[in-house]
Amino acid sequence: MADTSLIPQRLSRLRPDWAWIALGLILLAVAVFERAQFLPTLDFATGALARTAPYILFAVLAIGWLKATGAESLLANAFEGREVRMILLAALFGGLSPFCSCQVIPFIAALLAVGAPLSAVMAFWLASPLMDPAMFSITAGTLGFDFALAKTGSAVALGLLGGFGTMLFKTSAIFANPLREKPAVGSCCGTKKPFSGKPVWQFWKEADRRVTFRDNALQNAVFLLKWLSLAYVLEALMIRHVPAEMIAGVLGGDGIQPILLGAFVGAPAYLNGYAAVPLVDALLQQGMAPGAAMSFVIAGGVSSLPAAIAVWALVKPRVFAAYMGFAVTGAMLAGLGWAALA
Repeated sequence: MADTSLIPQRLSRLRPDWAWIALGLILLAVAVFERAQFLPTLDFATGALARTAPYILFAVLAIGWLKATGAESLLANAFEGREVRMILLAALFGGLSPFCSCQVIPFIAALLAVGAPLSAVMAFWLASPLMDPAMFSITAGTLGFDFALAKTGSAVALGLLGGFGTMLFKTSAIFANPLREKPAVGSCCGTKKPFSGKPVWQFWKEADRRVTFRDNALQNAVFLLKWLSLAYVLEALMIRHVPAEMIAGVLGGDGIQPILLGAFVGAPAYLNGYAAVPLVDALLQQGMAPGAAMSFVIAGGVSSLPAAIAVWALVKPRVFAAYMGFAVTGAMLAGLGWAALA
């Protein structure tokens, strides 16, 4: 008798990967409608990938090491003790942890189920989509170390804003009874459950940890290659076809207007944080104000589809609205801060 339990797994492997499909269709369109620009577009994308390769390699190895050692288990320490301490640690760990947005769903569901305060969860939720070791590496390699460091600080600060804001208004109607009746807790990443207990730093001594390192390194290498390839092709097209005068006129200049526009454009326009880095680089080259760039990446990262789904799956719409409100407010403050420093 056939093992039908394997059918869902096989079907999941056959699902189309829309990033690869989009990349192929874009290159096909360039080959058909802009034949003379096909090779220059490929040359631009491959050259950008080559320049970013050392940062990609570091990111891939760092994530593999974190997963294989079980360092993620240290994150649970952030949700123990006094509420103020929990918020501080949740914002800090959220801005540094290697969790992808969909891996956060079962982790946060478990914390909420055992009574972790929503304020600490909100701090972690807001900070975690914005920065991780891989994101820092890619951002530093493309937009500069100072921008990457400022974005990391903004991620932690946004977590603190949301955490303490939630704590301040926790008795209000917005945060009363925040969970859905039956929250969805499935993971979309397809990764194995992280190791629990104390981390094992010399992971290579255990076969299952070596397999975890290999699988996660390979998976993240493919993930980064996919999204950065698409982003660099889009960057080439943007530089060629989007007038710099238009970008400079809308998102350039001084003052608060470009920062506000960066936040409100970034919130709905952003699907993947890694792909956004080269696109922001192109926008900066065409006249986007530095403060607008920062507000764009902060608002966009928190409201990106995977991050938003992670929150929507667990809490009621009014709490989700508060999450988005913290995101846009924090993005504008981050943009103002970066504009003053840049």
